[in-house]
Amino acid sequence: MSMNSSHGLPFFPGYTFRDIKKSAFHKSQTLSYKNGYALPQRPKVGIGQEPLLSTQLSLNESKQVPSGTPSVSYGSAAKSRSLNFMPSHVLYDKKVLRFHGYFQQSVQHSPDEEYRVRPVVFYYYLEDDSMCVIEPTVENSGIPQGKLIKRQRLPKNDRGEHYQWKDLNVAMDLCVYGVSYRLTHCDSYTQDFMESQGLVLNDPEPIPADPYAKHRTKMQPHIAYATPSDFDHLKQFITMDRKVLRFFALWDNTDALYGDARPVTIQYYLVDDSVEIREVHEPNSGRDPFPVLLRRQKIPKVIKPACEPFPTCVLEVSAQEVHEFYSPRDFQVGETLKLMGRSFLLYDCDEFTRAYYQQNHPDLPLKPIQVEKKAQRDVQKVIPPYNGWGSLEDSLQNCLDFIPEPPKKDLMKLLENDHKVLRYTAQLDSQNPQDAGRRFVLSYYLSNDMISIFETATRNSGIIGGKFLEKTRISKPGSTVDDPQYYGPADFAIGSVIEVFKHRFLLTDADHYVLKYLESQADRIPSETLDSLRQRLGVSALSSGHQEQGYSEATREATQPTGDETSGM
Repeated sequence: MSMNSSHGLPFFPGYTFRDIKKSAFHKSQTLSYKNGYALPQRPKVGIGQEPLLSTQLSLNESKQVPSGTPSVSYGSAAKSRSLNFMPSHVLYDKKVLRFHGYFQQSVQHSPDEEYRVRPVVFYYYLEDDSMCVIEPTVENSGIPQGKLIKRQRLPKNDRGEHYQWKDLNVAMDLCVYGVSYRLTHCDSYTQDFMESQGLVLNDPEPIPADPYAKHRTKMQPHIAYATPSDFDHLKQFITMDRKVLRFFALWDNTDALYGDARPVTIQYYLVDDSVEIREVHEPNSGRDPFPVLLRRQKIPKVIKPACEPFPTCVLEVSAQEVHEFYSPRDFQVGETLKLMGRSFLLYDCDEFTRAYYQQNHPDLPLKPIQVEKKAQRDVQKVIPPYNGWGSLEDSLQNCLDFIPEPPKKDLMKLLENDHKVLRYTAQLDSQNPQDAGRRFVLSYYLSNDMISIFETATRNSGIIGGKFLEKTRISKPGSTVDDPQYYGPADFAIGSVIEVFKHRFLLTDADHYVLKYLESQADRIPSETLDSLRQRLGVSALSSGHQEQGYSEATREATQPTGDETSGM
């Protein structure tokens, strides 16, 4: 039976007590790290704590307890100092061994070469025994070069072993992923490291030359380098920048089929002695809109005799093939100049060009030539007659633009008169007895001056009511296409006849909103129209004025229906 040493009670259920003063219930740290290793940590003996007993020591801690006689009685023994521990990744950080070598690549189906010699560089990283293989880039080799094998531990055999620095040496073959590499030499740091570890390096070897590269060097012609010119191009760029000579010329193209003399402008850029030729297109000439006849470039004047037999269409003209380029002295006003096989008559130039020649080349005379220019005829635009399809404005847009645009609208009128409609009752003025009794509602939209007609249905009449006329503008009889006149509120008097596409409608009635609106526009409405409305509605001029004060226009607009769905008055 064990006893509870803290309270002197048997360790039975009910005989143990919990320390009510304890506030921390976490697990205490028992390990400490030193030089990268986890070591057990002894609890510190504080004030009011009991010392660590020998029975509480673990097996590892008991082995570390010093045993033997004290040094006070028998003297001090020589203590060996422990060496400072340093991990390998710190000791060998940024320490790399470099070996140079090559491998041979066989070439098939080539009569000029059997194999290629491709030099490589091996980098061995001592910190983790990894290696990478890099092939230096060779100019104009045509082979994708660079990193052949990325940094990794290279396998040595099928047993899972990897190459280490002890396996490397100079003048040896190294097989990596089925490719045999030959290590020829290394740098001085690699040699010092290997010899410090007790390894003897073999004698270095040279990398053999590529046989195809040697053959290609023999077949390559001797390159002749041109002597640098004494002319200061930088001074020319600084002093002549944005200075251009402009000549007006005629391109004589009469030798070609349907050819003629075309006007062009020749621009000579003094900054780099380049020339550009642009065509001057006349309006409605029918030619493609490509003004650049000759892009900006230096035009050769005299080519070296050795290059003349070569086809000029495939000759890349450079300073080595050209003996002389065109200069400002070759452009003389009043003479014919031949550029790139075409003849150009220089008949005039601008003011800057004249001042340049008078200052720099006074010996060259300028002789402008008067060239007959074709008189431009002002062709009047003839608008074809109206064909009856669509409105006049829409048909006219087809004659103004290639891609017709919708006609412009009066936005202020649309905003001010939106949802404002004048409604009249009409009947068909016809000699046909079947049209008697047919009632129509004629709506006039003040926002766009359009008219729509709706026929009210009558039972047992045999005529289906509904929309009779879509919203459109109605022209008055006798109006012309050049000066069209459309119906307006001033024409809608009670008893008047409105002709709509060969149909005659007799206005018989109107609502009170029509009278109020026309009285607000009395200065633009004939008095006959207002009198007919007052007489039909039974309203005098004085009473209509008092009634207009009693009702607001906004209230009247809100009570008016605004669609073609009006069924009647």
